[in-house]
Amino acid sequence: MEAFPDDSAPRYLLPDRDSVYGAEFRRRVEGIGIAEVLTAPRSPWQNPFAERVIGTIRRELLDHVIVLNEGHLLRRLRSYLRYYHGSRTHLALEKDAPEPRAIELPERGRVVALPPVGGLHHRYVRRAA
Repeated sequence: MEAFPDDSAPRYLLPDRDSVYGAEFRRRVEGIGIAEVLTAPRSPWQNPFAERVIGTIRRELLDHVIVLNEGHLLRRLRSYLRYYHGSRTHLALEKDAPEPRAIELPERGRVVALPPVGGLHHRYVRRAA
């Protein structure tokens, strides 16, 4: 499957009870050796990490972009994930970003915006004039 290259499929899958996960989906999941663990009906708190990341992607990306096709969506998601895992601040990191940023003194130059995610978000650095 495209979702799991190099035999990296997980042992378990926790889908919600959405009707999109029909018999064909379940058969394919079982066919590649993944055990399906269902959550209780109408219980999103049983898979809070997935619910949280889906909400974050919706609020910070999809609510601001008109998706043209699957390729466009995948490019935007890749761009957002690079931003999310590199530049975006995280509470778990005491409001720091995964890629550390040194404090830049004003003498280093003027502030320049770097627009990741097609300009939807910004990261700022100082550059010499």
